[in-house]
Amino acid sequence: MKEKIINEKYLYKGKIINVKEVEVLLPNMKVAKREIIEHPGAVAILPINNKEIYFVKQYRVCANEILLEIPAGKLNYGEDPYACALRELEEEIGFTSKKLDLVHIFYPSPGISNEILYFFVAENLEKRKTHPDDDEFLEIIKINENDLEKLIEENKIKDAKTLIGIYYYIRRKNKNDYWGS
Repeated sequence: MKEKIINEKYLYKGKIINVKEVEVLLPNMKVAKREIIEHPGAVAILPINNKEIYFVKQYRVCANEILLEIPAGKLNYGEDPYACALRELEEEIGFTSKKLDLVHIFYPSPGISNEILYFFVAENLEKRKTHPDDDEFLEIIKINENDLEKLIEENKIKDAKTLIGIYYYIRRKNKNDYWGS
């Protein structure tokens, strides 16, 4: 099943991403072309405080919509995901966390990108000051855990990492309710 790269060239080198075209030798010995977006990776954080989840609303030009998302951000090349998660929490919602756990690592779109996303849960939050990037315009939103399923049912969450975070939280909550934890 593995494809062997036999040739590659960069089509674009940017500030955040690079795009390259590769020729691969397929298992059936035919040659095919693939386009790959190189990305340094990112973090996403589900911040929980007293049965409320913190989200940010922001305009996303690619979607041409204002989206409701969990805090997230791009890793700098070589940056530790844990440090990045703490940085993004403070930048976007003005909190730090005394309990930050890595829950899952996944590829958001492995058909076109090598981006890896590190998904954290942040609890025991402590208030700090927000420090959004100069090009970030965010609105901080707190949502009670009881309203999460309704947001999904009403198609108010369209961002994949946020859906993963909410589904994780609902599963954890239901498991804890079931086992009495």
